[in-house]
Amino acid sequence: MFMSSNYDSPNGNRKHNASCAVIYARVSSSKQVTKGDGLNSQITRCKEYAGNKGYKVVQTFKDDISGKFSERPGMSAMLAFLKKQRKNPHVVIIDDISRLARGLEAHLTLRHDIADVGGILESPSIEFGEDSDSQFMEHMMAVIAQHQRKKNAEQAKNRMRARAMSGFWVFRAPLGLRYERQAGRGKILVHHEPMASVIRVALEGYASGRFQTQAEIMRYFETLPHFPRDGRGNIRFHRFKEMLTEPLYAGMVEFPSWGVTLRNGQHEGIISVETYDKIQKRRTKKPFMPIRKNIGDDFVLRGAVACGDCGWNLTSSWSQGRTKRYPYYICNHKGCGSYGKSIRRASVEDEFEVILKSITPQPGLADFMLNMIKDGWGQLEQGFNDQGQDWKQEIKRVQASINTLVERIVESSNSTVIKAYENKIGDMERQKAVLQERLQNGNLPRDYKAISRTALDFLLNPYKIWSIGTLAERRLVVNLAFGSSLVYDRNKGYRTVKTALPFQIIQGLSGNLDAHDSSNSRMVDDTGIEPVTPTMSM
Repeated sequence: MFMSSNYDSPNGNRKHNASCAVIYARVSSSKQVTKGDGLNSQITRCKEYAGNKGYKVVQTFKDDISGKFSERPGMSAMLAFLKKQRKNPHVVIIDDISRLARGLEAHLTLRHDIADVGGILESPSIEFGEDSDSQFMEHMMAVIAQHQRKKNAEQAKNRMRARAMSGFWVFRAPLGLRYERQAGRGKILVHHEPMASVIRVALEGYASGRFQTQAEIMRYFETLPHFPRDGRGNIRFHRFKEMLTEPLYAGMVEFPSWGVTLRNGQHEGIISVETYDKIQKRRTKKPFMPIRKNIGDDFVLRGAVACGDCGWNLTSSWSQGRTKRYPYYICNHKGCGSYGKSIRRASVEDEFEVILKSITPQPGLADFMLNMIKDGWGQLEQGFNDQGQDWKQEIKRVQASINTLVERIVESSNSTVIKAYENKIGDMERQKAVLQERLQNGNLPRDYKAISRTALDFLLNPYKIWSIGTLAERRLVVNLAFGSSLVYDRNKGYRTVKTALPFQIIQGLSGNLDAHDSSNSRMVDDTGIEPVTPTMSM
């Protein structure tokens, strides 16, 4: 739409007596200011023009903003300056018509504004005039500049989309990732430590259930002084939601508005695709247990020991005495005979250590078990190979389903149906990515001795790990060593303990290894797996 050119005024006539001039220079972005020389080259050319015309340049104004906008800080400052100098008209020198604007509407608006405050527009690239032919050429050049701006934007978008289709991310890097230029590949996302490790702990913790709610993740981030905060020092909740749904963290790329469906990216993910898939499934489920303040190093067996009267897990608390606080395990199940009755923490945990020591097998069993593992390693490898073939077939089946849905999208004109198909394709692409990741990581390590030794270190001496391990490692010992909850009677101590299957197997192997010596055919003393514990009165 062409608008009336209100800038044909006496000040707009090139026959003037103005001797002072200002320069206006513009580039499209701040990046061009820091990495280019566009502003300086424009200013140099404008100064040369002013010198040839005999003008005295009294001020220079700059902008780093797109030419499609007429509202700009540098332009506003120049108009304010010209308005104050209205009685002494100044020439406004621009390097090229595209530096004034890259859109016809913005161009006409600025031409009117400059003329309205007494400015006289000139350029070494075009001669501005008030006759119809001059204005027609000026408008045509403004339209051409607008077309070039749109064409450049289209070409940039097409290049970016093509790169995204190939699995390269082309937008701002999320927290925990940064861009690094690599030979032959351009800018690639790489891990940005230590934030990448922080995010990995949070996402894997949520997927595994260590963090039951997003609020727990928030509390975890709040303990980290280096985690980014807003101007008020707060961590925004929406940041966590974005992290949980960000496929870039799983090494995948997706941008639906450009038609870039979920696909494997060219960068290494912070978490696995399978972990990402677990997170998406967990997000729709209600957490089963909120975080509690008294679960920690103080009560490592909380949740693992049940009440001997009712079978409910014992809880824990600190009780205030006359001079100090005392730790207790307690049954909080109403109706139980032991409801509200406290049990000293030392009784529960010290007696547990006696049990843990008692299930330590005899020396010499490690080599025997390693030989057994070596014999079965070949069979396990074959099993992995067979599983890999099944995954390959499943990937083909999923891809065939995706192709079918794509064909249906092409044939359909119903936007609701198309949206449903696109969502289904996204789910299938994620399923395919999980299978491909499993297939890639499905090969067994060759060094079976190193892998086996790590497991055997635990099986042959769980008490050692318990005594020196972290809280997480100690709880892992409890979970792996016993097949069900330990039962503690507040008067008699632990009841007969059932060990987990690996320890039952070791017990059998220990008997086979020394079957000739009946005195060595048991893992523990004649008292059995249940140790003699003193009766405790409350």
